[in-house]
Parts: sequence; C-alpha cells; structure tokens
Amino acid sequence: QVQLVESGGGLVQPGGSLRLSCAASGSISSINAMGWYRQAPGKQRELVAALTSSGMIIYADSVKGRFTISRDNAKNTVYLQMNSLKPEDTAVYYCNLDLTTRRGDRSEYWGRGTQVTVSS
Repeated sequence: QVQLVESGGGLVQPGGSLRLSCAASGSISSINAMGWYRQAPGKQRELVAALTSSGMIIYADSVKGRFTISRDNAKNTVYLQMNSLKPEDTAVYYCNLDLTTRRGDRSEYWGRGTQVTVSS
C-alpha cells in the first residue's frame, strides 16, 4: 500500500511564505511524475505546479515566479515552496504522484489535502 501525507499548510499573511510537503510511504520503487493542485471553495480543482516524467516543469500562470516545485528522491517527498502569497492562493492543496511500486505497478495517488489560508 502507498500513502501520501501532506503537511505545511496553515494561516499566513499576504506576502508570506509556506512550504508544503508531500511524503510518500509504502512499497515505492520510483516517483515518475508529481503535481500540486488546489481547490478553493466553490471552484474546480486546478493544477498549480507539475514536474513531468520527462523532467518538464509546469506552473499555472497565477503562480509563476512565486511557487517552486521540487523533489527529494531519497525521502520520496515532493515540495511546493510558496512565496509572496496572496489571498487568492487560499485553497486546499493536494499532491498527486504518479509512481511505480516495487511490484512494478504504476498508478496515480492523491493526498488528502492541506489547507492554506492567506489572510491578514
């Protein structure tokens, strides 16, 4: 079984920073691709940042220059560094991993989400 646990969310003032983490545990062979999504109240879930299996990095236009996605292969952890946060960044943030288990199965997994609130 594979589990994803997100952490790092919270309440921050506009202009502040947070770093989200998504730690994958279980029988994992490799993380092929990763992404961070967010969903604000009354809105659809949207892609925030992604690192594809080919190494391409994608950011939503609204976060370019402010957010950075990264990974630590040794820890099976992905991060989202968020700087210069704005009230419109308020949402539940979810990580999404495309990974291969030690059995050789490749599947997509979602975390349960972590709340980010940007408010003064």
